[in-house]
Amino acid sequence: MGAILFNVTTAALMVMMVNCGLGVVGRDTLRSRPLPWAAIALTAVAVGGVLLQLVWSGAMDALDADPAKSGWWREFTSVFMQNGGLFGGLWNLVTLAAVAALAQWYWGGTLTLGFFLAGILLPGRIDDLLGFGDGPSTDPRNFAGSSGATYFLGATLALAFLTRTRLPKELALAAGVPVLGLAMWLAQDNGHGLVSVYGFALAAVAWAVRRRLVRPVSGRTV
Repeated sequence: MGAILFNVTTAALMVMMVNCGLGVVGRDTLRSRPLPWAAIALTAVAVGGVLLQLVWSGAMDALDADPAKSGWWREFTSVFMQNGGLFGGLWNLVTLAAVAALAQWYWGGTLTLGFFLAGILLPGRIDDLLGFGDGPSTDPRNFAGSSGATYFLGATLALAFLTRTRLPKELALAAGVPVLGLAMWLAQDNGHGLVSVYGFALAAVAWAVRRRLVRPVSGRTV
């Protein structure tokens, strides 16, 4: 039962973030949007990682983030390996493609890639700084997968939506992302929730800085 609830809340958080992204870019504008090249590139690398696993049995051992193994590249390459089985791998690929596209249409390609990179580098370091956990995870389920960086990126869409709407229902949806994320972390020790809080916080900083540097643009997109 605990595993089912874990999966349900994890999926619900992603659905909330995607709906925030659809709200902030405009659901009716998707067909007219340009190709999100940054999102396509990230998804292509992730698909390439899966194909590499299929043709090379040693890919996971060489590229995962097992703390018992050395290799500076593992922190980056492990994100594009998948170890959640068929359904978990497909979920990670589809959500990465959707979230990255929505993020690019709002934040732009460069900032989207920056947020994704931050989602790889920052959570573990923030955990260490705040004293969460006991160092690098020794759970093999945490040695690979793109979901952490994807949830981090998805949370930036919630912050963006929060700043662009005044409707109570939409404000509740956007604000609910970090609230649910924190609740998931506290109640389930669910890392997807905690990285979403981090992503939301970083997006708040980026939004505040960009608001000072860039003149407001009319419409729903930036």
